[in-house]
Amino acid sequence: MSRFRVLFKSTAVRLSALYILLFAICAATLVFYVTAMSERLLTGQIRDGVRQEVEQVQRAYDAGGMNLLLRTMERRARQPGANLYIIAGPSGDILAGNVASVQPGVFEEVGWISAPFAYQRYTDGGGVERRHRAIANIFVLDNGLRILIGRDLGDPERFRLLVRQALMVALAIMGLGAIIIWFGIGRNALKRIDRMSDASKKIMAGDLSQRLPVGGSGDEFDRLSMSLNTMLERIEKLNEGLRQVSDNIAHDLKTPLTRLRNKAADALDMSDDNTRRAALEGIISESDQLIRTFNALLMISRVEAGSVAAEMSPVELSAIVSDSAELYEPAAEEAGLGLSASVEPGVEVHGNRELIGQAIFNLLDNAIKYSSDTQGAEVSLKLARRPDGICLSVADNGPGVPADRRDDVVKRFVRLDESRSKPGTGLGLSLVEAVMELHNGRLELSDTNPDKPEQRGLTVSMIFPAKAA
Repeated sequence: MSRFRVLFKSTAVRLSALYILLFAICAATLVFYVTAMSERLLTGQIRDGVRQEVEQVQRAYDAGGMNLLLRTMERRARQPGANLYIIAGPSGDILAGNVASVQPGVFEEVGWISAPFAYQRYTDGGGVERRHRAIANIFVLDNGLRILIGRDLGDPERFRLLVRQALMVALAIMGLGAIIIWFGIGRNALKRIDRMSDASKKIMAGDLSQRLPVGGSGDEFDRLSMSLNTMLERIEKLNEGLRQVSDNIAHDLKTPLTRLRNKAADALDMSDDNTRRAALEGIISESDQLIRTFNALLMISRVEAGSVAAEMSPVELSAIVSDSAELYEPAAEEAGLGLSASVEPGVEVHGNRELIGQAIFNLLDNAIKYSSDTQGAEVSLKLARRPDGICLSVADNGPGVPADRRDDVVKRFVRLDESRSKPGTGLGLSLVEAVMELHNGRLELSDTNPDKPEQRGLTVSMIFPAKAA
């Protein structure tokens, strides 16, 4: 019983019940309309038949007088399924006819009787049948006699009842079927909601790997589940990133903070001003690095939260890439590298100029930093249109990144340089990936020279959509 109460609380079941009620009202209206129209049609046909009978009897009276009228009415009264034929006196007494009696007051009217009246017929054995109903037309002869010609309404009424019964049976069958279907739909909807509720409880308990069930029918439940699953994937990814950031902060920032503290303690014990000054400058440098790390984390958080989406506008990507190449050319020369740029002119995207520029700076900085130890290393910057979008790539011929680690290097604080011998925070590619997600693009990592293991290198491609939103 409790399950039925839950079932009736379901929106789908309530809507189904409302539809069934409206269907029943419409069907009942249709039943009464059809039967009324059928009865009206048959009654109209009867009236036409009676009118023709009246005209024929009147013509017989005009042609042959009372004798021809009596013979005509007697002949017609003896036919199977005959009409009602009555001759009554001026006072309404029945003088002749095929009817035993009529409802009192019928002969007080002339012309069409305003409403169906009751009458009784003779049986074949001479008795009197039960009461019937009929409609009739009355006209008066010159001698004052009243002639009634009418038609029994049994056939129209039987037809009306038959049609009504058939429609009511059909309505009952359809109603029963609708109720069965209603319960089936309600139970199915309730089961799907129960499965979604069970999955939601597991998710609320902390298991973000759970997903709402998708039946594959593509209905509103599936669309809702897919939207919520996409949201859950996003939440799981953000939570995983938060957990990873927390772990990496504890791991990567503890060491520089400890070193900073030790340097500050050593500076207190130094008596030489120059030595103390050098120690304090080192402390400031360490502090600046920590500030840059936290700034990068804040920037990634802002990008992932979409708080800079309102600052998107059409920007000329070609100009940004050219400016970046010109800005980093001295740094590449200082590191002993060659920096080349191939920029297709007139390329525009809809995005945030500062974030795109920061992403390019991060890629160039990584390429120069990790290629500086490679003999004859070069860094190339390329911008070109492709069938699948606009590709901005930064390639080097340094040590590269193994294929099985490419998913890891875009995570926060992940560095392949386990010794931390090179400066950096491990946040560069994380920011680039966040920027590409904000611009509805994607980040691709591939080998620059797959056939040269010693100079395999790494090519990082930023793929913007052809029609960026």
